Amino acid sequence: MKSRANGYVFALAAIVIFAIQDGISKHLGTLYPPVFVSMIRYWAFAAFAVALAARAQGGLKATIVTKRPVLQVLRGVLLPTQIVVVITAFTVVGLAHSQAILAATPLFVALLSMPLLGERVGWRRWAAISAGLIGVLLILKPQQGTFDTSFLLPLSAALMFAIYIITTRLVSRADSAMTSFFYTGIIGAVAISLVGPFFWTALAPTDWVWMLLLCVTGTSSHYFLIRAYDMLDAVAVQPLTYLQLVFASIMGVTIFGETLTTNMILGSILVVAAGIFTVWREHVVARRKAGLPPQ
Repeated sequence: MKSRANGYVFALAAIVIFAIQDGISKHLGTLYPPVFVSMIRYWAFAAFAVALAARAQGGLKATIVTKRPVLQVLRGVLLPTQIVVVITAFTVVGLAHSQAILAATPLFVALLSMPLLGERVGWRRWAAISAGLIGVLLILKPQQGTFDTSFLLPLSAALMFAIYIITTRLVSRADSAMTSFFYTGIIGAVAISLVGPFFWTALAPTDWVWMLLLCVTGTSSHYFLIRAYDMLDAVAVQPLTYLQLVFASIMGVTIFGETLTTNMILGSILVVAAGIFTVWREHVVARRKAGLPPQ
């Protein structure tokens, strides 16, 4: 019981820190190129991944062994690209609106799991996915009769992260979670470092403090989330992650002066409800396939 309680504490801590990280990313992304901001952040993340791998069983020598090198490289390149798009979306579309669209990621995962993982989606999940996509359409609904193409930024980020999750599931069939985490950090840092220096910009002294905070929040949030998944099932953690949308909306309105529309609020409710049901249903189906009783 104490372990589960600690798991919820770690999960909530991770979510709060992720929200703070998003706010800092938006602040820095409005002042500096998102690629440059992402590169500095990723260097800290890579150092954290190496440190964790060194402490894992077998150390770095065991961690670097992978049976799916191509997929690991794909994942490693995909995530920093997605982070650049997300930071750009925060600055162009807004923190709250972007997070509302990113909340649809589990729905895209369920859709992509059919052609890419060969999974079967029953009518219950199809109903949830349909309701969630209606929510996305509400969020994207034009206010002045014309579609805002900037919404394609968070939408493409959600799709990219869904593909990242799918590839992570694929490599998990052959590699350990620590190996995948290690390659996410190392490959990602190498990939973004091939591009980021071309966008190098001198930081103001005060912004170095914000950049340091971004690196600290980026590593600590992942650490707390890892600890949460050590103690809780994904079906218990996933619903809590939607609190990030709530925190992002609060920050967007109070700090950055963003406006929440009725369509966005209603659409977000649909997306979150559909996402929670989809994750829960996947958990039920997985337990049934494993011959375990439902929880």
